[in-house]
Amino acid sequence: MITAAIIGASGYSGAELLRLLSGRPDVQVKKVTAHTFAGKKVEELYPVFSGRVGLEYETFSNHLDGVEIAFVSLPSGEAMKIVPQLVSSVGHIIDLSGDFRLQSASLYETYYHQPHSAPSMLGQAVYGLPELFFSSIKSARFVANPGCYATSVILALAPALRHAAVAPDGIVVNSLSGITGAGRTSSTELSFSEINENVRAYKIGTHQHTPEIQSILEQATGKPVSLSFVPHLVPLNRGIYTTIHARLSSPMSESALIELYESYYADAPFVRIKRRIPQIKDVLYTNYCDIGLAVDRRTNDLIIISVIDNLVKGAAGQAVQNMNIMFGIPQEQGLHF
Repeated sequence: MITAAIIGASGYSGAELLRLLSGRPDVQVKKVTAHTFAGKKVEELYPVFSGRVGLEYETFSNHLDGVEIAFVSLPSGEAMKIVPQLVSSVGHIIDLSGDFRLQSASLYETYYHQPHSAPSMLGQAVYGLPELFFSSIKSARFVANPGCYATSVILALAPALRHAAVAPDGIVVNSLSGITGAGRTSSTELSFSEINENVRAYKIGTHQHTPEIQSILEQATGKPVSLSFVPHLVPLNRGIYTTIHARLSSPMSESALIELYESYYADAPFVRIKRRIPQIKDVLYTNYCDIGLAVDRRTNDLIIISVIDNLVKGAAGQAVQNMNIMFGIPQEQGLHF
């Protein structure tokens, strides 16, 4: 029995973690923390858990007796204050924020607009993308869960870059995200009347997942990578739809590219290479990443489409997949829907 705590369990990703873990006979969630809702039962905030989860939100304490793994589901900037306290008291940590994905404190400050309070820990976390770093995750004690946009982009580009099928520069990425990606905190710009029947780009050229995407692709492929990334908010609750344009290094057929991708992800149970255009509804509430490929002969571009559920493969589901790997159990356990 794996005993777990969810730090920051009242947010969307924390609640998704509880959804995925609460039905597993091999996992016991012993503690859920949420400063704002301390003293309230989980079912008061999320009635879906009524009769299923008898837990009550607590304030955070680093005394997590009997807890083997802590999931830190706090906003970036808050997680880095908590994680150093957990290192001496919990055997395994998975951080879902962006606080430990980058290895440079100056790069973190540039993109997250605040100094890093635990810079000595930046190089200690293993990047938790199982399809690329399975062996490292297996022996890891501390995992930095990837960003949702980053997951959709890295999985889509890694095979083509690794096998030099596309040029590593001049790559253009556009991603559309459901509103849950912005978290549960309310604001005018995220209100229904602002989001509904609307599409809006934001953080053009400055989004915090940009250096994450670039550095991980360079690490995975051994090549310098240059790309332009533009995120958009769309009126959906959940899901990410990413479209990528990359110049083919030499002419290749779609069937050859599909075979390349299928071979690359042959041992990746949650990546599906589609022979049609993927759509968000095919991956909702699942841990799958669906990837579709098309060649534009006129421009010699490879067009890659990648879709995930931002709260599952983009957050909580990937965290559970990482937990499974860290504890030496099948990575699919508890994640088949």
